[in-house]
Amino acid sequence: MAEPALPRLEAAGLDGWLVRLFAAIDEANLPWLTALVRDCETAFGEALVDLVPSYTTLLVVFDPLALTPAEARQRLSAVLASLTPDDDADREAPLRELPTWYDPRVGPELESLAERAGMSVADTVACHAGTTYRVYALGFAPGFAFMGSVAECLECPRLETPRKKVPAGSVGIAGRQTAAYPAVSPGGWNLIGRTSARLFDRHRDGFGLLALGDRVRFVAVSRDEFARLGGDTSPMEAPP
Repeated sequence: MAEPALPRLEAAGLDGWLVRLFAAIDEANLPWLTALVRDCETAFGEALVDLVPSYTTLLVVFDPLALTPAEARQRLSAVLASLTPDDDADREAPLRELPTWYDPRVGPELESLAERAGMSVADTVACHAGTTYRVYALGFAPGFAFMGSVAECLECPRLETPRKKVPAGSVGIAGRQTAAYPAVSPGGWNLIGRTSARLFDRHRDGFGLLALGDRVRFVAVSRDEFARLGGDTSPMEAPP
């Protein structure tokens, strides 16, 4: 397992430090980053406001009324000095299942993606839903999880022109990553379906359904089952 390059701490305002742990994106980074998240939660306790992990970094936001930037840096330095990878990350990671309705009415790129892959729509759905993904980063919007890796045959570039409005729950692919939009927002991913799962909830502990390191499976369901689970069956709006 690759060890992190010399970690760098970069100031991120008066209430944050960015821990730059790696120089390149690699799936082997995940055990180190999950360990860093765990150890920061312990080290900062109630003074911790937020942790925002990416493929190579962790943004640590702390309460400036509880800690000075120098004190926060000192805690981070102590964490990094004893950091070891989370070897149990794979075994202990929870499995989240996201009920998903795969249909061109809510996934306008589903048919073109299938054609690009040289497969039927049914086989394309089976391929996407038949993979267990890992959450490698959080960001873009609250509750938005970057997951990988999709099968090579489903790899596709982002849309040349992003949509101004992507419905909440939309499931998409960009490159070798897949994700589901937690709320209505702009977006340039290729949409193939929609999940009924509530990915961000202010009343949930931690707010987001998905966390760094989680295993995720998209479970194909019918339109009726999707609606029964509370999914929005409204078709995608035609672009202006």
